[in-house]
Amino acid sequence: MRPQADRDRGQVSIEFLGMTPLIVLTLVLVWQAVLVGYTFTLAGNAADEAVRAGTAAAPGDARQAACSAAGLKHLSKAWKGSADVTCGGSGYVTADVRLHVPVLFPGLIDFPATVTGHAGAVEEVKH
Repeated sequence: MRPQADRDRGQVSIEFLGMTPLIVLTLVLVWQAVLVGYTFTLAGNAADEAVRAGTAAAPGDARQAACSAAGLKHLSKAWKGSADVTCGGSGYVTADVRLHVPVLFPGLIDFPATVTGHAGAVEEVKH
Protein backbone atom coordinates (compact mmCIF):
# COMPACT_ATOMS: atom_id res chain seq x y z
CA MET A 1 0.00 0.00 0.00
CA ARG A 2 1.30 3.50 -0.91
CA PRO A 3 1.71 6.17 1.75
CA GLN A 4 -1.06 8.85 2.08
CA ALA A 5 1.19 11.64 0.74
CA ASP A 6 1.82 9.83 -2.56
CA ARG A 7 -1.90 9.42 -3.32
CA ASP A 8 -2.53 13.20 -3.22
CA ARG A 9 0.41 14.18 -5.39
CA GLY A 10 -0.70 16.52 -8.19
CA GLN A 11 -4.14 17.21 -6.67
CA VAL A 12 -3.55 20.97 -6.42
CA SER A 13 -2.54 21.12 -10.09
CA ILE A 14 -5.71 19.32 -11.16
CA GLU A 15 -7.90 21.58 -9.01
CA PHE A 16 -6.19 24.68 -10.38
CA LEU A 17 -6.71 23.53 -13.98
CA GLY A 18 -10.36 22.91 -13.20
CA MET A 19 -10.81 26.40 -11.71
CA THR A 20 -8.88 28.29 -14.40
CA PRO A 21 -11.85 28.67 -16.80
CA LEU A 22 -14.02 29.98 -13.96
CA ILE A 23 -11.34 32.45 -12.89
CA VAL A 24 -10.88 33.69 -16.48
CA LEU A 25 -14.65 34.02 -16.99
CA THR A 26 -14.97 36.02 -13.77
CA LEU A 27 -12.19 38.38 -14.85
CA VAL A 28 -13.79 38.86 -18.29
CA LEU A 29 -17.18 39.67 -16.72
CA VAL A 30 -15.62 42.12 -14.28
CA TRP A 31 -13.73 43.83 -17.13
CA GLN A 32 -16.94 44.07 -19.17
CA ALA A 33 -18.73 45.63 -16.19
CA VAL A 34 -15.90 48.19 -15.95
CA LEU A 35 -16.38 49.05 -19.64
CA VAL A 36 -20.13 49.52 -19.15
CA GLY A 37 -19.51 51.83 -16.20
CA TYR A 38 -16.85 53.77 -18.06
CA THR A 39 -19.20 54.20 -21.03
CA PHE A 40 -21.87 55.62 -18.70
CA THR A 41 -19.26 58.05 -17.33
CA LEU A 42 -18.18 59.10 -20.83
CA ALA A 43 -21.80 59.61 -21.96
CA GLY A 44 -22.61 61.77 -18.94
CA ASN A 45 -19.48 63.87 -19.32
CA ALA A 46 -20.04 64.32 -23.06
CA ALA A 47 -23.64 65.43 -22.39
CA ASP A 48 -22.42 67.96 -19.80
CA GLU A 49 -19.84 69.37 -22.23
CA ALA A 50 -22.39 69.48 -25.05
CA VAL A 51 -25.04 71.33 -23.07
CA ARG A 52 -22.46 73.78 -21.75
CA ALA A 53 -21.48 74.67 -25.32
CA GLY A 54 -25.12 74.65 -26.42
CA THR A 55 -26.16 77.24 -23.85
CA ALA A 56 -23.55 79.70 -25.11
CA ALA A 57 -24.34 79.23 -28.83
CA ALA A 58 -27.06 80.95 -30.83
CA PRO A 59 -30.27 78.93 -31.29
CA GLY A 60 -30.69 76.86 -34.43
CA ASP A 61 -28.10 75.05 -36.49
CA ALA A 62 -25.22 76.86 -34.77
CA ARG A 63 -26.34 75.47 -31.42
CA GLN A 64 -26.56 71.92 -32.74
CA ALA A 65 -23.12 72.21 -34.37
CA ALA A 66 -21.49 73.66 -31.25
CA CYS A 67 -23.24 71.12 -29.08
CA SER A 68 -22.19 68.14 -31.22
CA ALA A 69 -18.60 69.31 -31.49
CA ALA A 70 -18.29 69.81 -27.73
CA GLY A 71 -19.94 66.47 -26.99
CA LEU A 72 -17.53 64.59 -29.26
CA LYS A 73 -14.41 66.56 -28.34
CA HIS A 74 -13.23 64.47 -25.37
CA LEU A 75 -14.37 61.04 -26.58
CA SER A 76 -11.68 58.66 -27.72
CA LYS A 77 -11.81 57.15 -31.19
CA ALA A 78 -13.30 53.88 -29.88
CA TRP A 79 -16.43 55.62 -28.56
CA LYS A 80 -16.57 58.54 -31.00
CA GLY A 81 -17.42 56.32 -33.99
CA SER A 82 -20.77 55.24 -32.57
CA ALA A 83 -21.60 58.46 -30.70
CA ASP A 84 -24.81 60.36 -31.37
CA VAL A 85 -25.14 63.86 -29.86
CA THR A 86 -28.42 65.80 -30.04
CA CYS A 87 -29.29 69.14 -28.49
CA GLY A 88 -32.54 70.97 -28.27
CA GLY A 89 -34.70 73.32 -26.34
CA SER A 90 -35.18 77.01 -26.03
CA GLY A 91 -34.61 78.70 -22.71
CA TYR A 92 -33.67 75.36 -21.19
CA VAL A 93 -31.13 73.57 -23.37
CA THR A 94 -30.83 69.79 -23.21
CA ALA A 95 -28.22 67.44 -24.63
CA ASP A 96 -28.45 63.69 -25.13
CA VAL A 97 -25.41 61.56 -25.93
CA ARG A 98 -25.80 57.94 -26.99
CA LEU A 99 -22.80 55.61 -26.98
CA HIS A 100 -22.40 51.93 -27.72
CA VAL A 101 -20.70 49.74 -25.12
CA PRO A 102 -17.63 47.96 -26.53
CA VAL A 103 -17.21 44.21 -26.15
CA LEU A 104 -14.01 43.56 -24.16
CA PHE A 105 -11.74 45.82 -26.23
CA PRO A 106 -12.80 49.36 -27.21
CA GLY A 107 -12.71 49.91 -30.95
CA LEU A 108 -13.32 46.34 -32.13
CA ILE A 109 -17.00 45.45 -31.81
CA ASP A 110 -19.88 46.96 -29.84
CA PHE A 111 -22.97 45.63 -28.14
CA PRO A 112 -26.14 46.64 -30.02
CA ALA A 113 -27.52 48.36 -26.90
CA THR A 114 -26.72 52.01 -26.21
CA VAL A 115 -25.90 53.97 -23.08
CA THR A 116 -27.44 57.43 -22.83
CA GLY A 117 -26.15 60.50 -21.05
CA HIS A 118 -28.52 63.43 -20.52
CA ALA A 119 -27.84 66.97 -19.32
CA GLY A 120 -29.71 70.24 -19.23
CA ALA A 121 -28.95 73.86 -18.42
CA VAL A 122 -30.62 77.24 -18.62
CA GLU A 123 -29.70 79.23 -21.73
CA GLU A 124 -27.28 82.09 -21.19
CA VAL A 125 -28.76 85.52 -21.72
CA LYS A 126 -26.56 87.91 -23.68
CA HIS A 127 -26.98 91.62 -23.10
